[in-house]
Order: sequence, then structure tokens, then C-alpha cells
Amino acid sequence: MHETSIDDDKLHEECGVFAIYGHEEAANLAYLGLYALQHRGQESAGIASSDGRQLICHKSMGHVADIFTPEVLAGLPGYMAIGHTRYSTSGDSKALNAQPFSVACNKGLIAVAHNGNITNAAELRRELEAEGSIFQASSDTEVILHLVAKSRERTLAGALREALLQLEGAFSLVFLAKDRIIVARDPHGFRPLAMGKMEISKHKIGYVFASETCAFDLVDAVYQSEVEPGEMVIVGPEGVSRE
Repeated sequence: MHETSIDDDKLHEECGVFAIYGHEEAANLAYLGLYALQHRGQESAGIASSDGRQLICHKSMGHVADIFTPEVLAGLPGYMAIGHTRYSTSGDSKALNAQPFSVACNKGLIAVAHNGNITNAAELRRELEAEGSIFQASSDTEVILHLVAKSRERTLAGALREALLQLEGAFSLVFLAKDRIIVARDPHGFRPLAMGKMEISKHKIGYVFASETCAFDLVDAVYQSEVEPGEMVIVGPEGVSRE
């Protein structure tokens, strides 16, 4: 299906996102997932990983295979990770806009990667700046982080849910916290996001999410379902929650 550009300078509709939870080689598998999604974006790529204690992010301009050398991947420990490969857009090709974005805020250490276009991002950004928020990039994605940090909800899931209610447009999001992954899709389901499962051992299951199911093949994951329009899926120590 052909997708029409709303705002060429801000639109990242062809970007690829990937997330994995429950595998000790999460960053390596995120690399493979992004490699499979490389056709969705050749401008920049990034991976953020967590081992439950610290969250580490590496991103750069260029192709996935060039950025993520064995040495770089060795510096991304943990059993969960999110990744992003970015589509080149006119007038907006800057290292500052490479994703995932990672911050330390009142909700803890969090990282986010985003595929889509927030049509009211400029309006939200003006409101946030008027209240004292400071932005470093020109991407819509940073607006989402500010909304989450601003929320008075105590949990990341609650803050993200509140933030999503303020967004208009088309988006698939993958969030990484120190101990969980949260993914979400816009209410209209304009941007794709699939959920898969992988058997790590007889008693251990891993979960993966990706813009396209071709990313599941390289990590030996089995497609389960689409993330439903307007749905938020949380994978953490308590298990899987779909809301």
C-alpha cells in the first residue's frame, strides 16, 4: 500500500523498529532483526539494551552492518533490547535524530524508538517548550519522551498511556526500561507492528516485536499476532500484559 507523505521533513513512515525480551544475547539478536529491516531505512541505526541494572545505547549514521561491529555489540549487554533503522528524509538528516532516544528522568532510565508521524508534534513541542522543556533534536520522538517525563503517573506504563492519549497521527513505538519492554500502536493501526515468540529453552520463552515479520526469521522467532490498533503490550518480570 502506498503511504502518502504528510510532512516530508518530519515523516519517518518507512523506519524499522525491533524489540526483544528474555534472551541473554538480546543486542546481537536486535542487530540481526535490524539487518533484516535495513530496507526500511539506510540513514542511521541504533540499539539500546538493558541487563536489568543499566541501560546502554549506541547509535550512528550509516548502515546496520557498518555500525554494529562485534566490539560495539559486546558493549551492549543484557537480556532485552530495542532497535531502530531510520529512513532518510529531506532536510532532517542529522546524527541528533538517530534513534533510539535514551534519557534519565523521573520514570527512571528509558529509551524509545518510533516509526511514524505525530501530526500534532509541533503543537505539543511549543506547549512543552513554553513550560520549560529543552529539546536537543527535531524528531517527533523526543516529544513523546517529554510527555512521559512530565506525566504525574507513577509507573512508566501509566505515563506512556497518558502520553499516547495526547498524540495524533500514525505510530508504532518500542520502549525500553531497566526491567521491561513496552510497545504500542496508534489507534488506527496505520503503522505495522508484529509480535513473535521464541523458545530459548524448555522452560524459557523470549518475545520479539518488529515492523515486519521478516525480522523474526533471522532470530528464529515464530509469528504470534499483530499488536492491535490502540494496544499497548508490556513484557517484564511479571510476564506479558496486553492492554
